[in-house]
Parts: sequence; structure tokens; C-alpha cells
Amino acid sequence: QVQLVESGGGLAQPGGSLRVSCAASGFTFSRYTMSWARQAPGKGLEWVSGILSDGSATYYADSVKGRFTIFRDNAKNTLYLQMNSLKPEDTALYYCTKQRGVGVRHVAVLLNEYDAWGQGTQVTVSS
Repeated sequence: QVQLVESGGGLAQPGGSLRVSCAASGFTFSRYTMSWARQAPGKGLEWVSGILSDGSATYYADSVKGRFTIFRDNAKNTLYLQMNSLKPEDTALYYCTKQRGVGVRHVAVLLNEYDAWGQGTQVTVSS
């Protein structure tokens, strides 16, 4: 079955960096658009960034544009999110998620378009 396992979260200082990873299995990773979403304490789930199946295009929420970079290694079935210039408001549980539909050539920002989720990895930004 589909499995998405995030890792790499932790504690960072404001202005610092972290990289989170997502190991995918149980489906042909290279054929699916993937995204990261996050949920901050007391808030709803928020789409953060997405990448097409072949990595040819990436998309970002305005809140992270210019600071976060999404990329993937299809040979390793792994999705990444490099987070730089971290802010306290980036504190959240970060989820890797698989978009519904093989070979879809767009990134959905509506989270009901995603049909598989990891368990999440905690990112805390604090001094």
C-alpha cells in the first residue's frame, strides 16, 4: 500500500535552515505530483509547496516563496523540502502528500485533491 514517511524535522533558530524528507513507497513515485502541507498549532492545514512528477515545475505558497525549495529524487523515491530563513511562524507539523491522478500536469492547492499523507514531521523555529 501507499506509504509516505517524513523525516528531518527538528528545532531551528530564526533565520536558520532545515531540510525535511519524505520516503515514498507502494506506488510509482515518478508518475505523481507531490506536495508539502503544514499545520501550525491551533490552525488548519495549509498547502506549502508542490512539484510536478518529473520535477520540471515547482510552486510555492506566498508565505514561503523565496525561502523554501521543493525538489525530488525519483531514483530514490524521495521528496524534499529545503527550508531557509526560517521564521517562528513556520513552526508546524509538515506533511508529505501525494496528489490524486497519474501524470497530472498541475499542482493542486486544495488539499482534497490529495489522496495519501504521511504521519508528519515537527518543525519548531524558536530562539
